[in-house]
Order: sequence, then structure tokens, then C-alpha cells
Amino acid sequence: LLFDTGDTGQGARTWIKQILNQDMAFQHIKVIYPTAPARPYTPMKGASSTVWFDRYKISNDCPEHIESIDAMCRGLTDLINDEIKHGIAKNRILIGGFSMGGGMAMHLAYRFHQDLAGVFALSSFLNKDSAVYQALKRNESVLPELFQCHGTADELVLYSWGEETNRTLKSLGVSTSLHTFPNLNHELNRTEIENLKAWIVKKLPVEAAKAN
Repeated sequence: LLFDTGDTGQGARTWIKQILNQDMAFQHIKVIYPTAPARPYTPMKGASSTVWFDRYKISNDCPEHIESIDAMCRGLTDLINDEIKHGIAKNRILIGGFSMGGGMAMHLAYRFHQDLAGVFALSSFLNKDSAVYQALKRNESVLPELFQCHGTADELVLYSWGEETNRTLKSLGVSTSLHTFPNLNHELNRTEIENLKAWIVKKLPVEAAKAN
């Protein structure tokens, strides 16, 4: 699954296609680009936007808008369950996204679906006191691996927020990697998508792909 923020699923797909000069496609893996429902978004003075959840402000130093996060986790759980109904094993499902989509994916996987194959978060972060951290403090099970990428020149989601998220999750037992992109702002680049594709294939190798 691949999430984006302030954009549609189709917009996210087009964006990646422009970066790669082709669709992000795999012979044995289906890629889904869901669209967030439109909702009032506080950082835009309450204007309606397709965002995964609301925030009080774009900062890692404020409370999470947990009601909207949890409502979206319920909606996305239905999407995961639909794939399972169609015969996809849960440990063959990866979720992730860009910016807010990556934050959404971390909430979804580490709080509600700890048996997924993995999570990726591109230019994303969790708030300092995130419900994700609270959930992991009580956790005993093996957790999905996290693949994180972040540009050092990001002016919207600071690199230090992504780095702190990575460090905190690692301290709570998540196997993580953080790929740093010098001079990259709040955007994606080709190397990053190529690295992500290689990681996806490593997590979901062809041999086990009978059901896919």
C-alpha cells in the first residue's frame, strides 16, 4: 500500500511514475494507492484537504490528533482485510507512504497490525509522545521492519524529526534503517524510489509469491 498526503492515490501514482519514467510495478506484487477522505485540516486554517488525519500543527512537539488517526486506522484496516479475503497472506503485505502517509503507516502497523511484512516512511515523523511509542513500550512480539528515507534539506518535516523517530523506534525494538539524502527537500527522488523498490522485493521475494 502506498499513501500520500494532500493528494489523491492517483496523484501519488503519477508522481512516482514521473520520477521513475515508469510505473512502480512488480511482476508478483500488487501496488495499491488509496486516497484519504477530505476533512478539515487545522494547519490549513480548517480548509478541507485529502489528509490521513488532522494535526494541531506541523511539529513533533505537540499532542497527536488521536481521534482522526484512529478513525483512519479503522478505515485502512478494512483495506488490509479485503486483501486478506482475496488470499493475500498478512505477512506478505507492506504498508508505507510519503510524509503524513508514512506517519499513518507507522500508526497502523505498530499499533494495530504488528504481523505485517514491513513499513516504509519517506520524509515522515512521529510526535515526541506518540501513541506508537506508548504501544511499543508494552510490546513483546517481533515487529515489522521499518525502511525510512529523509532529505537533510527538508524544511517542512525536519530531518532531525525523522532521525529522532528512527532512533526512538529502534530503542523500542523495531529493526530500522534510515537512508539520508543530502540536499533533498520535502520531496522524493529517483535513487530513493529505486532503493525502496529493492527493499520491497527483498521483503516480498518471488519464491513465496504463489498467492500473489
